[in-house]
Amino acid sequence: MFELGILAAILVVAILYSSVGHGGASGYLAIMALFAVDPALTKPTAFMLNVFVASIGTWQFYKARYFSWRIFLPFAATSIPFSFIGNMISIPIPVYKVLLGIVLILAAVRLAWKLTAPDGKAAFPPIWIALIIGAVIGLLSGLVGVGGGIFLTPVLLLMRWSETKVAAGVSAMFILVNSIAGLAGNPRQVLVLPSHVWFWVLAAILGGLIGSTLGTKKFDSLTLRRVLSGVLFFAGIKLLLI
Repeated sequence: MFELGILAAILVVAILYSSVGHGGASGYLAIMALFAVDPALTKPTAFMLNVFVASIGTWQFYKARYFSWRIFLPFAATSIPFSFIGNMISIPIPVYKVLLGIVLILAAVRLAWKLTAPDGKAAFPPIWIALIIGAVIGLLSGLVGVGGGIFLTPVLLLMRWSETKVAAGVSAMFILVNSIAGLAGNPRQVLVLPSHVWFWVLAAILGGLIGSTLGTKKFDSLTLRRVLSGVLFFAGIKLLLI
C-alpha cells in the first residue's frame, strides 16, 4: 500500500503540474515528506522526476509554439550555473527541512492562485534583471531540489513579460535545464537511489504525457490544483514544525 500510494500521488502531481508547464518537483518533495522518505534521497529523486516530466512538457509546448527563446535565454544563462553550484553545497538536514518547508508553502500559494497574463501586449524583460532573477532562482533550485518554474512563471506573468501559455512553455524548459544542472552538480546522489525509484519515474512520465497534452489545449485544473496546494501547505508546515 505504501508504494502504491506514492505511485498514485506522483501520477496525480505530474498531471496537474505538467498541465501548467511545471515539472512537479515541489509536489514530489511534498509527497516524499509526507511518506517520510529519507531526506538524503528526496532532492536527487525530485530532480530526476523533473527531468522526465519537464522534457515531455518542453516538447509539447514547443511543438504547439508556446515558447520564446528571447525570454528563456537570459533567465537560463545564470540559472544553469547557479543550480549546479546550489546542489554542490551541502547544508545540514534541519536547515534543508526549513528551507524546503518554506518553498513548499510558497508553491502551495502559487498552485492555489490562478495566474493569467494581464491585458495588453507583453514586453520582453530587461536582460540584466532576467540575469539576476535567473541566478537567484537557480541557486534556490539547486539547494532545495526544484526546477524553479514555480517561481519563474509568476514573475513572467505578473511583470507582463509573457502571455500565459508561453510562460508555461518557457518554464518547462527552464525546469528541464535547471534539473539537469542540479543533478550534474552532485551526480553521486543518483547512484545511491533505490531501484524502486524507476517505478516512480514511469508514473511521472505517464502523468507528464497526460498533463502536458491537456495543458496545451483548453484545460482549467484550478480546483484540482487548489486541493494539491493544500497538501503542499500541510507538508511544508510539517517540515517546519518537526
